[in-house]
Amino acid sequence: MKKTKVIVGLGSCGIAAGAGKTYQEFDRIRKADRLDFELRKTSCVGMCFREPLVEIIDDSGSYLYGQVDPSKADEIIEKHIKNFSPIPEYIVQSEKYPSADESFFEGQVKIALRNCGYMDPENIEEYEARSGYAAIRKIAGNHLSPETVIQMVIDSGLRGRGGGGFQTGLKWKFARNYDAPQKYVICNADEGDPGAFMDRSILEGDPHSVLEGMILCGYSIGASEGYIYCRAEYPLAIKRLNIALDQARTKGYLGKDLFGIRGFHFDIRIKEGAGAFVCGEETALIASIEGRRGMPRRRPPFPAQSGLWKSPTNINNVETLVNIPWIIFNGPEAYARLGTEKSKGTKVFALTGKIKHGGLVEVPMGITIKDIIYKLGGGIQGDKKFKAVQLGGPSGGCVPEYLSHTIVDYDSVTATGAIMGSGGMVVMDETTCVVDIARFFLDFTQKESCGKCTFCRIGTKRMLEILTRITEGEGQEGDIELLEELAQNIKDSSLCGLGQTAPNPVLTTLKYFRDEYEAHIRDKKCPALSCKKLLTYQVDPEKCTGCMSCTKGCPVDAIEGGKRETHFIHQDICIQCGVCFTRCKFGAIQIS
Repeated sequence: MKKTKVIVGLGSCGIAAGAGKTYQEFDRIRKADRLDFELRKTSCVGMCFREPLVEIIDDSGSYLYGQVDPSKADEIIEKHIKNFSPIPEYIVQSEKYPSADESFFEGQVKIALRNCGYMDPENIEEYEARSGYAAIRKIAGNHLSPETVIQMVIDSGLRGRGGGGFQTGLKWKFARNYDAPQKYVICNADEGDPGAFMDRSILEGDPHSVLEGMILCGYSIGASEGYIYCRAEYPLAIKRLNIALDQARTKGYLGKDLFGIRGFHFDIRIKEGAGAFVCGEETALIASIEGRRGMPRRRPPFPAQSGLWKSPTNINNVETLVNIPWIIFNGPEAYARLGTEKSKGTKVFALTGKIKHGGLVEVPMGITIKDIIYKLGGGIQGDKKFKAVQLGGPSGGCVPEYLSHTIVDYDSVTATGAIMGSGGMVVMDETTCVVDIARFFLDFTQKESCGKCTFCRIGTKRMLEILTRITEGEGQEGDIELLEELAQNIKDSSLCGLGQTAPNPVLTTLKYFRDEYEAHIRDKKCPALSCKKLLTYQVDPEKCTGCMSCTKGCPVDAIEGGKRETHFIHQDICIQCGVCFTRCKFGAIQIS
């Protein structure tokens, strides 16, 4: 009889949901009742919408429990652990007790997320038990040359998972071909897109895979030093990275003559970023590591030729690097069998917004957007109508519902006007105003502009002003054309990719939802009933009971009417705060 294991998910999402208290409760009862079960920690398995998550593994199988607060922890211990009686209504995944939530895992193929939620990220032995550091041992044991490793990456078809999707193997080859006494590997963990948390989750759940990917890259291009550029807003990720680095050095996996490869010296350090979105751009990131202000420079030369401290440098993001050990260990053919002709492998997406099953999913390239949202994401909250999805963050664009059959690969997504980007998917329903969404992303981009380019610095500000006016009912004829003109100038005149793509959310919403812009400008109406200053609140006399709940709640005394009398809202006084709508229990407040 094997010892029962209780594994609590302690990623950022789990901790935010109260998993720390749940863990403490399991530990308290275990000690108080002298129970003989093993209490362990893991990270996020992707099912963020059911956190805190607790897995029980015993002789009868594995049971994943969802939304386990301390009171449920008590019940699980009493019924499941003490009396061997699982609680089906709390289970979200188990072979013996099927759950509707299990559809979240159906169709997923986990490569980048292969270890997240399945091991203790602070235990190097658990990583090694899951084939950790086996890829670099394979290279050392078979005396594979750097050129052979690079060719394996090329043959896999892996493309960069953080932006434009450049061929990873070719990028490595360029850095390898430049002869220099010093070369660098940089892991770009400066994940700044609103709604994106893929890299953070990997760093928290599988830090050693990031290190191994960097070691393999260092061996391949001839680098001796690596940097992980991680934003300081990811304290748990940084903590676990530091633990992983200490463990790797203790084991001799970082340092000199690694894995018996004579002359291969490689070490890694962490550089904490201050949260500037522009530092996700390669040359701005390099400037920040060097201690300068994070601002992009003109290319060429590209970092592969002249990067960190003017030395050849290869930069990949977190998701790209964690694929490398799997590819080398399992062979490039195994990876290339997944996906489409031009987009191989899998892609991680962060599902957020108006979706039932928010969290992380990893799917083979070629799946449709609709399947991700409905089969894995469970559909739209409240079963409302799916309107659009924002792909690629501030640099991406809105894909409307009628294009939801679009398959997920680089070329197909780009054809819609969006980009794959790092993998953020912000789902919108019928109550979402796309004009306001465009304003939100422009507000973000304008604030994050480094200011180096006039069109990016001033152009985005002018676009934001126009969008703000439109959402506040002050739009004018000609605003749409002015937005399009500014957008084109910004795209043509900005130095870096972030500035060049900043207008994309506006351009795609104009392309697919131009009628909503026109309604805001010409009719002074928001079709989604979202922009407060364009809303009109009125009382339906057929439903009003005169309960005076709305009158008592109105902050500006805009509602007239006595007890048991039909009420009336004075439009010239109403500030569209919505308090009356919220307080009315009879549905008498109508919005138009």
